[in-house]
Amino acid sequence: MSLIKKTLGRTGLEVTQLGFGAMEVRGNRIWGGRPCTDEQAETILDAVVDAGINFIDTANDYGKSEMYIGQYLAKRRDEFYVATKCGCTMQYAGDHDETPHYWTRENIMRNIADSLMKMRTEYVDILQLHNPDAETAEKSGLVDLLKELQSAGVVHHIGCSSTSPHLAKYIDWGVFDVFQIPYSALERQHENLITKAADGGAGIIIRGGVARGEPGAGLGGEDRWTKFEKAKLDELLEEGETRTGFLLRFTLSHPHCHTTIVGTVNPDHLKENLAIAQKGALPADIYAEAKKRLDAVGESPE
Repeated sequence: MSLIKKTLGRTGLEVTQLGFGAMEVRGNRIWGGRPCTDEQAETILDAVVDAGINFIDTANDYGKSEMYIGQYLAKRRDEFYVATKCGCTMQYAGDHDETPHYWTRENIMRNIADSLMKMRTEYVDILQLHNPDAETAEKSGLVDLLKELQSAGVVHHIGCSSTSPHLAKYIDWGVFDVFQIPYSALERQHENLITKAADGGAGIIIRGGVARGEPGAGLGGEDRWTKFEKAKLDELLEEGETRTGFLLRFTLSHPHCHTTIVGTVNPDHLKENLAIAQKGALPADIYAEAKKRLDAVGESPE
């Protein structure tokens, strides 16, 4: 059974609804994740493309992620689309797992040059602003800079990774081809904004679609996953279905989920994600009931 594909908004790209989040192959503990060896990165990246996943998301500050993509997948560049992000720097902020972002022309031009070199490619399919506030984006002329890179041919489509309160304003600008937005059954804040962005013609990349996986099996936080129990979603699971599997199918059920990026370095987890994605969206009645129960416990969109 092949993976479901969706059109990524006005980009026209036909992307697999299950994408791959390459932050998981960053090679160290940046952004609070597990370490990843060279061998693990090669194995999982080849497995992703072998499985038919054709959308990979990364960022210039995701450790070795872009380097691994270039090292192991450059020869297969025509088999997948790649989205990366700018505004990044690899200068760590003290002892935290966060990296600062700088919205200067010099830094963004360095970002794209570095990304192209690491990934051994002449272009990226999508370049996204890495979550700046709207005021900074406007004052710094970031859209004009992205369009300049687009005109030069090194970027095919422009996007923005964003959250509220800035997301609504970015959607109103009507200039971005793609938005990357956090969303899952346990994080429904942007549910209606996803629809608004898609109605405006933008492609939708969803991150956080499995809330980092159920605690114990994944890296999800206990506080967020308690909502699953409060809403009694276990009663809606199919026989043998995991909570994480249900969550992924809930995300895939959003009519404007064009692709959701799920990361892992474990080939067995990848196989599980593929099997879940091939089942597709939840039955309409189960999806509606899940939203009703989540609304009742206060997990509803703004």
